Amino acid sequence: MTEDRSDATDDGRSSQHPRETSHAMLIALILFSVTLAAVAQLTLKHGMDQVTASSGALRLTGESVRDVVTTPSVWAGLFLFGLSAIVWLAVLSRTSLSFAYPFASLTYVLIILADRFVLDQEVPALRYAGVAFIIVGIVLVAQTRHV
Repeated sequence: MTEDRSDATDDGRSSQHPRETSHAMLIALILFSVTLAAVAQLTLKHGMDQVTASSGALRLTGESVRDVVTTPSVWAGLFLFGLSAIVWLAVLSRTSLSFAYPFASLTYVLIILADRFVLDQEVPALRYAGVAFIIVGIVLVAQTRHV
């Protein structure tokens, strides 16, 4: 009796179909870009907190602008946004915008979680409800064809 090994390689290991692998890679790229964007937002917030701690709320004056451009966390946040954009370009080269863009709302989900668990901020229950709807929407979008 022979065993059907249509999904196995010559050495007996199972292999994913190319479409499954490319879909998994696409989702990974999207999640990496979204995570970079969320970390960029948190880094920019940290930088602006440093600026406002020393000079108050941002004003459109030379001194305020100097404070912003001399704050390393602001530059780090902008750098992370740049990396996120480069990864996003790779995403857009592989799928439609209508498939990819809804995943950008995951940034909001990550920020809410960071507010609560990293920054120890109070997050109202209604925001969590909104996040639940975002997650449901993303799960539905992820189930669709991504060509």
